[in-house]
Amino acid sequence: MPKFRYKVIDEAGNIIEQEGNYPSEDVLLAELSKGGYYLVRIEKLEKEEKEKKAEDRKGFNLTFPFGGSVSDRDISIFCRQLGTMVNAGLSLVDALSIIADQTPNKRLASASKDIAAKISEGMGVSDAMQKHPNVFPEFVINLVKVGEETGNLDVSLIKAADYYEKIAMIKSKIKSASFYPTFVVVVATAIVSGILYFLVPTFAQIYSSLGGELPLPTQILISASNTLRNSLPAVIISIAIFSLVFRYFYRNNYSFRKGVHKLSLRIPKMNDLVVKSTMAKLARTMATLFSAGVALERAFEIAGQVTGNLIIKEAVEQAKKGVIEGEPMYRALDKTGLFPKLVIAMIKVGEDTGRLDDMLETIARFYEDEFDKAVDGMIKLIEPMLIVFIGGVVGLILIALYMPIFKMGELIKT
Repeated sequence: MPKFRYKVIDEAGNIIEQEGNYPSEDVLLAELSKGGYYLVRIEKLEKEEKEKKAEDRKGFNLTFPFGGSVSDRDISIFCRQLGTMVNAGLSLVDALSIIADQTPNKRLASASKDIAAKISEGMGVSDAMQKHPNVFPEFVINLVKVGEETGNLDVSLIKAADYYEKIAMIKSKIKSASFYPTFVVVVATAIVSGILYFLVPTFAQIYSSLGGELPLPTQILISASNTLRNSLPAVIISIAIFSLVFRYFYRNNYSFRKGVHKLSLRIPKMNDLVVKSTMAKLARTMATLFSAGVALERAFEIAGQVTGNLIIKEAVEQAKKGVIEGEPMYRALDKTGLFPKLVIAMIKVGEDTGRLDDMLETIARFYEDEFDKAVDGMIKLIEPMLIVFIGGVVGLILIALYMPIFKMGELIKT
């Protein structure tokens, strides 16, 4: 029997939140109506649990086993094209058919064709999009639904396009910030490994033929080379196994992924990037949803999902409960202890003046600029540090290799 969670207000004005098993939602509604309760919210827990498990498996990625992935930029282009054609007076079926023929993404093209077919059969756009949860995020579906209800579908689609352009820019910045140091470290590791595997053994043979005792740095270097040559398959297998195990647990274990996200908030410099990028995404998401007229509770749910960090997501869910119970948004967020004081203060001003969506837009722009500056600063800091580190490692190897040459007379036995 399905399990439901519901929140009601009794005749005395008391708020009651309970869970229970009922044959159907209609039966539950009938019983609440007989009891004189005013329904605030009702949700089916079995469906919620399935959605959480599906989200846990996805690991917050729009990836697919076949047909490629649907990126934020793909969604942005789709929404902008559809919104522009609808605004120009083209029918939804014709617009979606054109997009399906033009888009290079096979998964998105296939979904567009299917949506066009369902609309021609009488189904709504948002309902048709819901049939493709792996292609269209809930954010887009909710904006489209609001656009259908208000008669401003083109406006909602353009809002979605602008939003995903901003999100794609943030993610692109994150990738660019991580690409350079990762590339340098990989290349440096390959060079050092090549020296240890191919060059050092040649010097070791020369020195062994001369006899004598080698300097300690040279002995350590030759030992490291021998270890690498003798254990190279084991090292490669160990690295591959570690990577696969880490990836498996990160994708499938909620607690493990939460631990990784918690660690990212504690590492110096990295936590600054995580917080600023998350605040930018969170504020832009809520600003877009509020301005489009999406319900407060739903806006909080979607905003929590796009953060990409489980610690902050749980904080958003905690704040959502406080807001539903009547707390001001700024106070509910402040209680979590994770949101910067600047965000809390600006949200308070937005609530007091009745311009919360405008204030959230301001927060989003501020943190997007701050994130750009933080990324540029991080790259400028990492670049000289990596050069010094790699130069130092290579320099020590060369010194250890050539030290015996400086003592060649002592090594050659008469």
